[in-house]
Amino acid sequence: MDLSIFKDYDIRGTYPDQLNGEVATNIAHAIVRHFKPKTVALCRDMRLSGAEIRDALVASFTSLGVNVADAGETGTEIAYFLAGTADYDLIIMISASHNPPNYNGLKIVLKGPVGVNSDSGLFAVRDRIKEGPLPVAASVGMVTDIDIWDEWRRKVLSLVDVSAIKPLTVVADAGNGMAGTLVPKVFAGLPINLTPVYFELDGTFPHHTPNPLIETNNADLVAKMSELHADVGLAFDGDADRVFFIDDRGRFVSGTIVTALLAHSILKKYPGEYILYSAVCGRIVPETIQASGGKSQRVRVGHSYMKNYMRQYHAIFGGEHSGHYYHRDFFNSETGVGTALMVLELISRDGRKFSEIVDAFAKYPASGEINFTVPDAASTIASIKQSFSDAKSTDELDGLSVWYDDWWFNIRASHTEPLIRLNVEANTKKLLEEKTAMLVEKIKKDSL
Repeated sequence: MDLSIFKDYDIRGTYPDQLNGEVATNIAHAIVRHFKPKTVALCRDMRLSGAEIRDALVASFTSLGVNVADAGETGTEIAYFLAGTADYDLIIMISASHNPPNYNGLKIVLKGPVGVNSDSGLFAVRDRIKEGPLPVAASVGMVTDIDIWDEWRRKVLSLVDVSAIKPLTVVADAGNGMAGTLVPKVFAGLPINLTPVYFELDGTFPHHTPNPLIETNNADLVAKMSELHADVGLAFDGDADRVFFIDDRGRFVSGTIVTALLAHSILKKYPGEYILYSAVCGRIVPETIQASGGKSQRVRVGHSYMKNYMRQYHAIFGGEHSGHYYHRDFFNSETGVGTALMVLELISRDGRKFSEIVDAFAKYPASGEINFTVPDAASTIASIKQSFSDAKSTDELDGLSVWYDDWWFNIRASHTEPLIRLNVEANTKKLLEEKTAMLVEKIKKDSL
């Protein structure tokens, strides 16, 4: 068994070589050894390998006397909803998010939800696999199919003032992922003129991988928006816990800008609250939070970490550059569809075009995320650090962040893919282009 599938905040690997039914069986036994759950709820997305992995988990857990509740094909936010409202000891989401179709994975959360990461049990589960299988229980567990769609929908709609939403023209691209189920369930009956793109569930992803951070994946969405003169575009990843926005001019809106504009909107309603932002978010986020009378905290990237930070700071909202948005009123967790509704409410109340709202926050030119495949991420990052010893400041909250008066960058290893990720931000477009080109050349040279 390839134990490298255990990442910092989830389990993820390729099917069938790294993750399959047999591997899932081993993981289930190790989970029971470590967490000793009496009840487990299972969710899965539309990936073709999901049913095999689900069946292996069900067989393993029930053989060990654990009762299983099966929510079927859902989005990841349904797992968080279950963890926040139901009395299951453990909730597992079978998904590989935005990865290509030959990937799958497991996200594990405890009641709360409390994210299970490398520091809070994930690596302990990995290390207990070597202890082998547990003996079959004297009394096997029961399996129950559960349907929580109506309860979940009511919760998501409670996050916004539905009466404030105007009849906007919206195009949404589900990428053949779970948003194809989630969006229609929530948008039904709302004053939204919705045009769906690739809403059919299909784990082969015949049109594009469900990763909106790859610009070409949004081409069909942008084309349909142009055809319809749409007010806003929504793009979701495969398990629909992340949402991305396209403005009425066809421009991709970064997670930094979305975090800033939502922070501004939320603090108008709830002044003085804590808002968190990940280490990769740009400077407009803390500046906006301060100007809006809120308190901010910059934190480590990663959904399982962020959920715990949200609880620690009693934060009302948290945003990541990668499109994860966390809400105290949704169990300190992500809801992609709920965040989409919040932005639609924001646009409706503001009265300006979405592009005009975005422009008000687009103070600093940014590179967006640039990915590199390197043989040794740690040595590449160490080399970069040595090259910028004259920086105003550096920190290693997540990867390496290097700060100057008029520009800064972050470089970090991906926790889900064999990549390093670079983000650069500067005071001017010219400076951004100059520094980005210099860093790209250096990273390529150092990784040879």
